[in-house]
Formats: sequence, C-alpha cells, structure tokens
Amino acid sequence: MKIRIRWGMAPSMQNNPWIRWTRRLFFVVGIAALSWAAFALLDARLYQAGQSRRFQQELDGLKPSIIIDEHLHASSIVPAPAKENPLMAELIYVSGKGRTPLGRIEISTIGLEAMILEGTDARTLRRAVGHIPGTPLPGRGGNVAITGHRDTFFRPLRNIRKDDEIRLTTLSGSYRYRVDTIKVVEPEDMKVLDKSEDAILTLVTCYPFYYVGPAPKRFVVRARRVFPDKNSPGAHHSLD
Repeated sequence: MKIRIRWGMAPSMQNNPWIRWTRRLFFVVGIAALSWAAFALLDARLYQAGQSRRFQQELDGLKPSIIIDEHLHASSIVPAPAKENPLMAELIYVSGKGRTPLGRIEISTIGLEAMILEGTDARTLRRAVGHIPGTPLPGRGGNVAITGHRDTFFRPLRNIRKDDEIRLTTLSGSYRYRVDTIKVVEPEDMKVLDKSEDAILTLVTCYPFYYVGPAPKRFVVRARRVFPDKNSPGAHHSLD
C-alpha cells in the first residue's frame, strides 16, 4: 500500500489574511533592500569613476613650480599663494568638506584603487574611503589614517601582505609607503591612531571580512613612508 504525504500549510493557514499580509510584506522589504543595495553600489561606482577622471585631469594639468623629494607642488588650478606652500594647496582642495577628493590610494598587488574623501560619515564611506579627521593629511608627516568599509572599497585588504607597496597621490605629490605590520584589534583600541614622529600610513576596516552584521574587530594595516635613496640621481630633500 502506498502512502502519500502532502507537504504544505493547512488550508486554514493558507487562507489566513495575516499570513498572506506577512508574506507580501517580507517580499516588499526584500525587494526594497536589494534595490537600495544596487543603488548604493551603482552610486559608488559612478562617483568613483567621475571623481577619478576629474582628479586625473587636474593632475595632468599641473605645472611643476617646485620639486622636493616626490612632491609635485601646486599649479595654476589653485590660488597664487598656494604655489609657494604645498600644505596650503591641500587645505584649499579640502575646502569641499568631504565632497572633494583629497587624493587617491592604490595598492596594485591586491587590485585596490579608490578616491579619498575627508571624514568618516555614512555617505562618505558609501562613496569612497575616508581620511580620519584629526590625523595628518595624506602624504604629510606623522600618522595618516584612512578607513573604509570591509564589504566595498577595503575588501581587497584581506589579501594584503607585508612589504606590499601603497601609493597615495594628491595634487601636491605622490607618496609611497611599504606595509610594515598587519594586525586585528578591538574597536576600543585607539592606539593605532596615536601621533607618530615617523611618516606612516594606517588603514583601518572592520573584521572579519565576511562577518554578517556589525563586525566585532578592526583590521589594521600599518605602512611606513618610502623615501628615495639620498645617493640616487635626482634625489632631493624632503619637506617632512
């Protein structure tokens, strides 16, 4: 004798208006969440593409007035006083208050490239990586700190290795850093942002990279500035 088993809800549950309404609600919420995620990704890509193109055009238009170390100082795109002061040039460029890129970060070994904005608010980190306020501007001396989301721009950091090269490019120069340490710390550990006498770069993102929900740890990459050999041709003194 064959026994047939039917799976499914009882007729009373299938006809329950509360069940039908709940299913429709979950369906609408799911569609809305997917739509928002798609919009956020598209907005970030379009923003990065547009700002990267604009930034490169401004770099191409620079006319060197002073070259010290790897610093290519201001040109006609900034007011005259800034031509004699690279830091002033950067401050003028920051005047967009988080909407104008400070520069670009590139790590070719892991395929990371992103524009850098000032700040760490939600909108900034949705469109770019953010320079942490209170730390030196990209390319300056001291501990320059940059943060980004682990599921977007900083996801490639999961593959970074010691001695990988990081390049920061700003309107006042291009700067190279070499990865020194990689570690995981507690969110409360703020020592990674401490001031430094050395020219270093600190990258911070959440960890683990594939954790669902707010990640409990922080992934920290510390890199040291690489200066040209003093005895090499064309080497110059540094401003830092």
